[in-house]
Amino acid sequence: MRRMVAATLAVVGVLGAGVARADYVPMVKGNDTGGIISYNLVGHADIKAIAADHCARYGKVVKLLGVQAQYGGYISFACRWVPYGADERPLRVRY
Repeated sequence: MRRMVAATLAVVGVLGAGVARADYVPMVKGNDTGGIISYNLVGHADIKAIAADHCARYGKVVKLLGVQAQYGGYISFACRWVPYGADERPLRVRY
């Protein structure tokens, strides 16, 4: 009986720890060609630095494309190859 109670508590603990969050929005969602950033971060973080850091992971530079300036909107950006004539790779932003 004690083993069954312990097993039940363990299962409830594991399931309770993994509660789904429907209101969670990742800071950046994208890949090596570009991505989107939640518009909710506009007043709280440096959007250009976040996008530049994302593109620098792939050895590319950022180009901001568009903004949906509304609740639930996104800022889109593209990751481009380093322009011709540039001697250095893009730097990653540390924050």
